[in-house]
Formats: sequence, structure tokens, C-alpha cells
Amino acid sequence: MPTDSRPFVVLAGPIHADAQALLEKEARVVVCNETEEAVFLKVAADAHGILFRVRPRVTESLMTACKNLKVVGRHGVGLDTVDLPAATRLGIAVVHAPGINRYAVAEHAILLILSSLKKLRQIDKLTRGGGWRDSGLASGLREFRGKTLGIVGVGNIGTEVAKRAAAFGAVVIGFDPYVAEDELRRRGVEPTASLDDLCRRADIITCHTPLTDETRHMIDERRIGLMKQGVIFINTSRGPIQQEAALFEALTRGKIAAAGLDVWEEEPVRADNPLLNLENVTCTAHVAGATQEAHRASGIHVAEEMLRVIRGERPQHIANADLWPRLAHLRPTTD
Repeated sequence: MPTDSRPFVVLAGPIHADAQALLEKEARVVVCNETEEAVFLKVAADAHGILFRVRPRVTESLMTACKNLKVVGRHGVGLDTVDLPAATRLGIAVVHAPGINRYAVAEHAILLILSSLKKLRQIDKLTRGGGWRDSGLASGLREFRGKTLGIVGVGNIGTEVAKRAAAFGAVVIGFDPYVAEDELRRRGVEPTASLDDLCRRADIITCHTPLTDETRHMIDERRIGLMKQGVIFINTSRGPIQQEAALFEALTRGKIAAAGLDVWEEEPVRADNPLLNLENVTCTAHVAGATQEAHRASGIHVAEEMLRVIRGERPQHIANADLWPRLAHLRPTTD
């Protein structure tokens, strides 16, 4: 029987059926659910392309062991689980789907804001327990209208949050050192002089930044100290952006009135994380971008990008773009 000479692509976990079908038109595709690198490599050692979701991490050792590897696809936006400098040194293109989940995450951020303002978690618990219109609880409910929303990171997602907040009648300010002030205004955001300035002015703070050395623990004890008494804090970006010990302390003494957290310093979040025990914290499990629509769109986009690289075509969203001139000689993989 003739052997299948098409490129070999390994999926590190399942993707949307439409995206897998797209890959299977041009490649041999295998799904591997193993999260330990050594076990994963038993399947992926000969892969020309690997599409990752969350685990295993894309380390230098993993990529080095895959001798035929030409492209790594990240099913999503963030690249903090990929050793991008190592991929560039090894001549491996890294493609992803920036902005593909912006509507899903923006909606989730608004959900967490409203849950915090309306004390949804506490009222739900009270109502299910037979309580009705607890006067103390009800008197603490607040409106989004007229509040100052501070957006940290005004990229694809932050811009969508700004649009939705404006529709509620909120005043929107923002900080993003990589976006010019005129562009911030075009995105519906009043620029602030600094992140410290935003912390001082905002009634609600929502984070939409990638995880980098610069953003790690940027919401720490000092910056929380700058915030208004009774501020609301929302994070749907990356957990290590927040310093959870400082958050817990501020939430227990009322400096932060409420928080909505979709991301955590350690994921999966540990059951003994003290933030999980607080009534004024709405908790979700890194699901902001996990809608059916975003899942399908992200899978298809990354699959298309991977196939472009394998064919020797320049992808639309290559994270290590400086690498591409070195790869311009690529030809379709046939072995």
C-alpha cells in the first residue's frame, strides 16, 4: 500500500471539528492529549506542525526534539506558554490568532463588572437560601452608568470593552504605552498619564494585557494602595498580572469592594486559594474566550496559518516575523 506522504500535524488536545477537517485536507492529523513533554514527544517527534492550546508548554527542548518541525500554532491569543526566542533560533514559525476572541472576552469582562456592581453572587446565594430583598445587601447595589472605567491595555479586547462600557454610560479612561494618545481616543478611551494615574482615577479597573516581564505583578500592593476606596477589580487577561496576596488583603478590608477573576497566578486554581472563599469575588476558570464561536474561529484561523507555513507561504499572523526572510525558501512538505 502507498504511504501517506502528506505533512504530519499533531494537535495537543482537540480543536473544533471544522478546523480539524480543514487540516486533514492537506495533512495527516493526530490528536494527542498527553500533557507531559516526554510522553507527548513519543507522538510528536516527527511532526511538521504542532497546534497547541494550553499544555504542554512549548519549550526549547520540545521543539529541538521535533527534527522536522516547521510551525507551531497557538490556539488563541497569548504566547506566554511558547518559548518564542527559542523558536526563532531554531527556525520554527509561531502563528497565533490575535483578536480572534475579542468579542467573547470583552463580553465576559462586562459580565464580571456587572456581577460585581450588582452583587450577583451574594444575591443569588441569598435567594436560593430563601432570603428575599435583604435590605443591607440591596442598598449596596450600584449602577455602571456614570462610573469611571479604567482599561489597562487597549488592544483588540480593551477596545471592545470600551465600546460596551460606553453603551452603559460609563466614562472610559485607559493606559497603554504601546498605543499613541490619538489612537486611544479613536478607540473611545481617554488616555491617562500613567498606570498609577489610572489606578487613582478609576472606579472600576479591568486588565487586558499580555503577560510579560513588564506586566507581571503590575497590580501589586503599591498600586492597590493608589486605588480609590471601594474600587472594583477585573482580570480576564493573565493571572500573574495580579499579586493575589495583595488582592486578598485589599478585598478583606474593603479597599477593593469586589473583584471578578477569570485568570489566576496558578492554573488550574488551587481549591485552597483564599480568594475562592470571599463572597465579594466572582470566580471563573479562564473561560472568557471559550465561547463556541471563538473556539471555531480560533481553530480555523490557526489551522489556515499553519498550512500556509507548511506550503511555504507567508502567514498573516506570525509572532516571530523577523524569522520569515530566513524561511522564504520553504517549499511544500512532501516527505
